[in-house]
Amino acid sequence: MDKILEAVVTSSYPASVKQGLVRRVLEAARQPLEREQCLALLALGARLYVGGTDELPRRVGCQLLHVAGRHHPDVFAEFFSARRVLRLLQGGAGPPGARALACVQLGLQLLPDGPAADEVFALLRREVLRTVCERPGPAACAQVARLLARHPRCVPDGAHRLLFCQQLVRCLGRFRCPAEGEEGAVEFLEQAQQVSGLLAQLWRAQPAAILPCLKELFAVISCTEEEPPSSALASVVQHLPLELMDGVVRNLSNDDSVTDSQMLTAISRMIDWVSWPLGKNIDKWIIALLKGLAAVKKFSILIEVSLAKIEKVFSKLLYPIVRGAALCVLKYMLLTFQHSHEAFHLLLPHIPPMVAALVKEDSNSGTSCLEQLAELVHCMVFRFPGFPDLYEPVMEAIKDLHIPNEDRIKQLLGQDAWTSQKSELAGFYPRLMAKSDTGKIGLINLGNTCYVNSVLQALFMASDFRHCVLRLTENNSQPLMTKLQWLFAFLEHSQRPAISPENFLSASWTPWFSPGTQQDCSEYLKYLLDRLHEEEKTGTRICQKLKQSSLPSPQEELPSSNATSVERMFGGKIVTRICCLHCLNVSSREEAFTDLSLAFPPPERSRHRRLGSVMLPTEDVRAQELTLAPRAPGAQRQRKHCITGDAPRTGLDIEGVDTVGNGGQSGQEKVEREQAGKEKEVAEDREEEGPREEEKEEGEEKDKEKKEDEKEKEAEDGKEKEGDSLGPGTRKDAATPPREQACGPEGSRSVLDLVNYFLSPERLTAENRYYCESCASLQDAEKVVELSQGPCYLILTLLRFSFDLRTMRRRKILDDVTIPLLLRLPLAGGQGQAYDLCSVVVHSGVSSESGHYYCYAREGAARPAPVLGSTERPEPENQWYLFNDTRVSFSSFESVSNVTSFFPKDTAYVLFYRQRPQEAPEAEPGSPRVRAEPTLHKDLMEAISKDNVLYLQEQEKEARSRAAYISTLPAPPHWSRGFDEDKDEDEGSAGGCNPAGGNGDFHRLVF
Repeated sequence: MDKILEAVVTSSYPASVKQGLVRRVLEAARQPLEREQCLALLALGARLYVGGTDELPRRVGCQLLHVAGRHHPDVFAEFFSARRVLRLLQGGAGPPGARALACVQLGLQLLPDGPAADEVFALLRREVLRTVCERPGPAACAQVARLLARHPRCVPDGAHRLLFCQQLVRCLGRFRCPAEGEEGAVEFLEQAQQVSGLLAQLWRAQPAAILPCLKELFAVISCTEEEPPSSALASVVQHLPLELMDGVVRNLSNDDSVTDSQMLTAISRMIDWVSWPLGKNIDKWIIALLKGLAAVKKFSILIEVSLAKIEKVFSKLLYPIVRGAALCVLKYMLLTFQHSHEAFHLLLPHIPPMVAALVKEDSNSGTSCLEQLAELVHCMVFRFPGFPDLYEPVMEAIKDLHIPNEDRIKQLLGQDAWTSQKSELAGFYPRLMAKSDTGKIGLINLGNTCYVNSVLQALFMASDFRHCVLRLTENNSQPLMTKLQWLFAFLEHSQRPAISPENFLSASWTPWFSPGTQQDCSEYLKYLLDRLHEEEKTGTRICQKLKQSSLPSPQEELPSSNATSVERMFGGKIVTRICCLHCLNVSSREEAFTDLSLAFPPPERSRHRRLGSVMLPTEDVRAQELTLAPRAPGAQRQRKHCITGDAPRTGLDIEGVDTVGNGGQSGQEKVEREQAGKEKEVAEDREEEGPREEEKEEGEEKDKEKKEDEKEKEAEDGKEKEGDSLGPGTRKDAATPPREQACGPEGSRSVLDLVNYFLSPERLTAENRYYCESCASLQDAEKVVELSQGPCYLILTLLRFSFDLRTMRRRKILDDVTIPLLLRLPLAGGQGQAYDLCSVVVHSGVSSESGHYYCYAREGAARPAPVLGSTERPEPENQWYLFNDTRVSFSSFESVSNVTSFFPKDTAYVLFYRQRPQEAPEAEPGSPRVRAEPTLHKDLMEAISKDNVLYLQEQEKEARSRAAYISTLPAPPHWSRGFDEDKDEDEGSAGGCNPAGGNGDFHRLVF
């Protein structure tokens, strides 16, 4: 029967005839057969199934084996012995073929349980290990996977199982797609998925095998001597548990036995896996490994792999099946490569065609990719400005897509930069500093130069002035402004945690300052602004003369009417009027100013003028005016210079001045009390519970004030009746408990008090009498100062340092001064101008010759402040920062307000207020409405890029040497609490000033 069947199958009869004859033979085989006849049919079936040249012989062989196995099980068990299986697997040279393995699998399905089956399974546990060690092709390896998935008893056990898993990984690395075209590629993908699925099944049964397999995987992809492994290894990654990612990456990146070339080769090949269509979580593992390398500062590997692979990753955006993973890897590579424009510029020629292809695709995936790609391009153009010729085609291609705002751009740029990655060595070696989480850069203290650092950070955070400086063109005649431009550019774009202002400090050094000693920051600020102003004026005159000399008939030089940068940003005007009290003649003089120096009023003067010193809410101001209506002349004259306006409740109302000034209550309690309206209830309770005590205090207050008034009248010859006194009615109101609550305890001050005192009339008498030209003699006069034009940035210096005639020494006024967020200045003509607080320079110490300076600042004040107590981070324009030399940290207005309450020696000294944008004059270059960072010229951008590369190399070298040192330690040392000697604003004083600044030791000058 076997001879007949074999002749039919190999004959040239039509297929229908063959099938009919085969059917008859198979029906006969179902009947009882002799043992020899059955064994012959089984042998024929095995030969046809394994060695058939086309589909019909293989199908006939399979049918013969099925019929014999089901109807003659005893004979089939005798035929499918261990010897037969071994002969099938070792029938040819090299590893067994896929058909032989398929025949074995079919035989196992039909083999009945018993000793013979156990012997076959024992043989297969050895043979499958030998098979994978011989590196079979994708088809045979996939057949092994199917065999073991169907018959787990064939899986090697014990130590052989781990070896088997590792050899499967190496088999995948040898896979090559045998056929071209879509069908061949799909088959290849299925085969790789079957093998990786077997690995996943084995890992679930034995989790301890995962890490050794990962080591084998890394050994395969990091080998530099062999040919590149197959991308089929990417199918393994999708089965790796994500919870192992952090530990694996940490161990791998800190493994000293892994060379740089091995790591570079491995990460490069992993990035190539992005093209694997069925890979899951490949992008997560690639990004995790890149982050791990950044954490240990192996920047040379990151730079090389980014430049080598970024174009290939970008090209994968064309294919929807791998687009998601490719886009994630591309975003991370671009957003971390911030030290240089090189990586981004490699993509510029490819972006317009990619955008066109995605638009043409018109799919949800393509649209989402377009939006993210446009956002990424805007981030890179913002980060690396100054290449309009290169960027124009790209911007034209994405002009119709959404443009992210600047806050979103800064958020993206700040979260993934290599220098923002946390170092694994930071806990052992604090000098491995990373860039602050704030994204801001500190300034190195060069030896008691904190007064310079605090002023420069305040000027840098004045965004309008910063933009004006950064817009300075090349080949200008302003050397000091050019150095300031370079300093600001590095503060904006450097990857270092702190830079040195040494070059700028040398150029702007104040001649009468002694090197290495503490100086007055206000004095330095005035000198710096004067230098910048005069230098720009001189440069403008030189340019005008050069232009005139080049003309054929030079004309008369006309005075330049263009204001300098300092005048546009900080320049204002005040009008001083002096009125002769004899002839009432008034003389006036207008002067320019860049800052206002505010003296502290005497205690008795502050007491009598306290009504005008407090910023009242609008409702209270109106009520006050109604109450004082019978005494309108005197009251209106004094209130003319009071600071009034629409104040935010966070710092300008009555309670706000009291609580912020004294640090007695938090901002959250203040807001809750305002919202509940408890002020009126407290006042009513006081009136009900203690009217007698109130009347007694009121009477005592009246007596004291009457005595003081009599003394003042005698000293001033009775001429102060309308000028300094508001009448009995006003004094009575001033003594009531609500007024005392508004003003705070005796001795408390506010910026409002100091500004009112600066603007209040001054009587010129005795030796200070005024020479009146009309009277032609010295006469008593009254001097009044008014603001005629407010600056864009108002600088207020609180004159805290004075000379004590009793001790003959300079002393510091340590009074706490309330700082309002909103300040409304009165201008001549009855108008007012609103200013928002943007920077506060604080002096810590008791003398101008010692102590330490630091600065609180925020970017701007164009948006309303967030609700106090909110857990969400404020908007960038309302986010406060603390600049303390090399250290930069997040802060809040509450910390600014309470700094003196917590640390009595730390007092606000120089305040920067920014004019509200909606109230600013017509838009100019540097107007508060302009927020985009200016484009830097190419020389400056290249210098920053080179310095960033140098910094990354320095950090990598230092990290390697430190890691080598740590590896020699017997055990991790027990460090004390923190290396940073400088405490947070809520933990302790800012401390003294030293070459390391407020941040402990900083080992190197870096700019």
